[in-house]
Amino acid sequence: MLRKTAPRKARTGRLQRRESLAGWLFVAPMLLGISIFTLFPILIMLILNFADWDFVLGLEKFAWAGLDNFGQLLDDSRFHKTWMNNMIFMFTVPVCMAISLLLAIIINKHVFLKDFFKVAYFMPYISSVVAVAVVWQVLFHPSKGPVNQFLRMIGISDPPRWIADPDWALLSVMMISIWISIGFNMIVYMAGLQAIPKDLYESAEIDGAGGWTKFRKITLPLISPTTFFLLITGIIYTFKSFDLIAVLTKGGPAGSTSLMVWYMYETAFLNLKIGYASAIGTVLFISVLIITLVQWAGQKKWVNY
Repeated sequence: MLRKTAPRKARTGRLQRRESLAGWLFVAPMLLGISIFTLFPILIMLILNFADWDFVLGLEKFAWAGLDNFGQLLDDSRFHKTWMNNMIFMFTVPVCMAISLLLAIIINKHVFLKDFFKVAYFMPYISSVVAVAVVWQVLFHPSKGPVNQFLRMIGISDPPRWIADPDWALLSVMMISIWISIGFNMIVYMAGLQAIPKDLYESAEIDGAGGWTKFRKITLPLISPTTFFLLITGIIYTFKSFDLIAVLTKGGPAGSTSLMVWYMYETAFLNLKIGYASAIGTVLFISVLIITLVQWAGQKKWVNY
């Protein structure tokens, strides 16, 4: 009996080792990619936080700076402005979500050719950001742009200069960002709306509930997981917005549209201050982490699963 059990255990052990090896081989490409392109850069950034280094000059010019980089951030007025610009830019998320939800409800219930409108609103999201930025550059041209020409036609003699005006540039970029993101949010909201059982609305109508009551008591609670998902991903997107700024304004005019990612790019690859740029990246990561944790803690009070 013992002789039969021992070979069986050995075969089982060999089979388990083979399965484990096969599993590691399957996940190895992904683990290798994550290690090289994510974990290793994060480790290097953590080291460079405490360094003063111009990578063009080579490793022999590498010098430890301690906490000097973070101390400079506290006195850097431009960094304060970029961080505040990011905080303002976050308001695009609730505005975009509100517009997207309204469009999703209208298209889901009261519009024919729903597939056409889905595609039409989703096109800006899947289009190249560079192409979208160039189009809006033409639309927002201060003197020859169609937007200002229309405003002059309706009697506004001195329309805004949009992305050329420090007072209007960030608002202009926010409007473009909302226009790009509406399609994605709308599609996700429509999926959430279609998952709500129609029996709930029929029961509410029998009880005499109006449209606003059904929306407040049924629709909003049941799409709260969708809202939470869009809120989290939308805020993370605002903190990593780069391409739209790079094509439209390059952080100008007068730093009015400079966001943290753009300032980090300028510091690292134009001013060649790698250590200082790493400190900016760390603050960016901590900001996103804190905001996400606050949202995750708050969702227990308003998200219904």
